Amino acid sequence: MTAEPRNVLKLFISGPSPRSDAAIRTVRRICEEDLKGAFDFVVIDVRDYPQAAEEGHILATPTVVKELPPPIRKVIGDLSNKENILIGLGLLNYTVK
Repeated sequence: MTAEPRNVLKLFISGPSPRSDAAIRTVRRICEEDLKGAFDFVVIDVRDYPQAAEEGHILATPTVVKELPPPIRKVIGDLSNKENILIGLGLLNYTVK
């Protein structure tokens, strides 16, 4: 029996800042309230892990990436609007199974 891959959201930030903090709060709230914990949420500081940013083709921060399930989708920049994030990641009508 093979375990199914978990759903993954990655948030790329560039150091601590009010903008980074707001992005973290917004995406965490989406994971908890809208996606009901069905996604693993990972925060990656590109200053500490530049290789991860390069591998993910991250050109600006903050950027949130829905890595799994495919297709990969990204939302870059202003992450203050929850609905825009859900639409951009293709998760607006996501239902937890």
